[in-house]
Amino acid sequence: MIEVTGLTKTFSDIRRGDVKALKNVSFSAKAGQIFGLLGPNGAGKTTCLRLLSTVLRPTAGHAEVAGFDVVKHPEQVRAHIGFMSGNTGVYDRMSAWEMVEYFGRLYGIPEKERIARQEEIFETLQMNDFRDILGAKMSTGMKQKVSIARTLIHDPPVLIFDEPTSGLDVLVARSVIDAIDRLREQGKCIIFSTHIMREVERLCDQVAVIDKGEILAAGTLDELRQQFQQPDVEELFYQLIANNRITEGADLHKETSS
Repeated sequence: MIEVTGLTKTFSDIRRGDVKALKNVSFSAKAGQIFGLLGPNGAGKTTCLRLLSTVLRPTAGHAEVAGFDVVKHPEQVRAHIGFMSGNTGVYDRMSAWEMVEYFGRLYGIPEKERIARQEEIFETLQMNDFRDILGAKMSTGMKQKVSIARTLIHDPPVLIFDEPTSGLDVLVARSVIDAIDRLREQGKCIIFSTHIMREVERLCDQVAVIDKGEILAAGTLDELRQQFQQPDVEELFYQLIANNRITEGADLHKETSS
C-alpha cells in the first residue's frame, strides 16, 4: 500500500543554507499492518508524513500510496488516505457531528451512506455523549477524537497518524490506541508516528527509527532486539539516537577542522 524509495526533502534556510530534513528514506508498509515511525522531536517524522500525504513535494526520491505516485497523482493519493496531524484544528462554532458531517460532504459521500458511516464512527470512538458539543467547549480528548473521526469518514485504505495521543490523558489515549488497533483488524494500512515506547510495543508490526532525517534501523521489534542485543525497546531507541548524534558530532568536527 505504501512504497517509499530514496525520499529526500531539502529546505532553504537564510542562515544555514540548504537543510536536508529527510535523507534518502526508504520503507514499505502493507495492508493490515501498522508501521511505526519512531523518533524524537525534529527527527523528520512529520516531514515524511507530509510528503506521503502530498502536503509537501519531495526534493528527490519516489513514493507511492495505494498505487498512486505522490507527485504525479496527488488528488488520487489524497482520496485514498486519511491524515491526522497532531496539531489539527477544530472549528469552534461547529459541533462534533457537524464537523465530521462537513468533511463527509467535502468527500462527496452520499447522505444516506454518510449518516450511517458517522453513526458507526461515533459509536466506535465513543463520541455520542458529546456529538452536539461545540468545538470551543470541547476538551483536548474530545477534539482529538473528532480529528480521528473526520480522518475516517471516507473510509480510506491508508491512514496516517502523526502523534495521535499527544496531550491526552491516560484513559483517552488508551481509547484512541484501541481504535487504531481495530482499524488494523479491518485491513487498513497504517503509518503511526510517535515517540512513546509503550504505544510502539502495543501496536506496531514494523518500526523504523529515524533521527536527523535518516532511518537508523528498521524491522520488527524482535528483529531489532536481536540485531542490537537489547531487549528493552526504550533503551534500544535511546542508544540508537545517542550513537547517531555522537557520530554526527564527530563528522561535523572533522568537516570544521578541515
